[in-house]
Amino acid sequence: MTARSLRFVPMDEQDLGWVVAQEASLHRFPWSLQNFTDSLAAGYSCWLMRDADTPIGYAVVLFVLDEAHLLNISVAREAQGRGLGGQLLGYLISLARNSGVRQFFLEVRPSNLSALALYQRAGFMEIARRKGYYPSKEGREDAIVMRLEP
Repeated sequence: MTARSLRFVPMDEQDLGWVVAQEASLHRFPWSLQNFTDSLAAGYSCWLMRDADTPIGYAVVLFVLDEAHLLNISVAREAQGRGLGGQLLGYLISLARNSGVRQFFLEVRPSNLSALALYQRAGFMEIARRKGYYPSKEGREDAIVMRLEP
């Protein structure tokens, strides 16, 4: 795979079978088919990252006025460890910048060390914590709220 073989294309309903299968295999508390369907129906910015024609990642971003909120970003397990999450996040940051976004927000589990490192490398800074935000095996887990000024 080369950087030139990567493509970022809008997600549509035909992609949801693959997306939901990946989501279930990657996350202990995955988004449902309905979550993704609702995101598409609401007009959220939903993207697939493809290597040639093979989907390898996906993301959902909510744009409101001059803010963006990263709701979901994932790379297929077999494609992880090659910097593709950074490339997908970089594409989303570029979209935000080109859309006039002044603040880009996200929440992340403190236990998700690889995601935290990815976001920090991209320039996101911790600005708050949401207590008991995420379900977890032990009950609830906080969320770290992060912000980037693209």
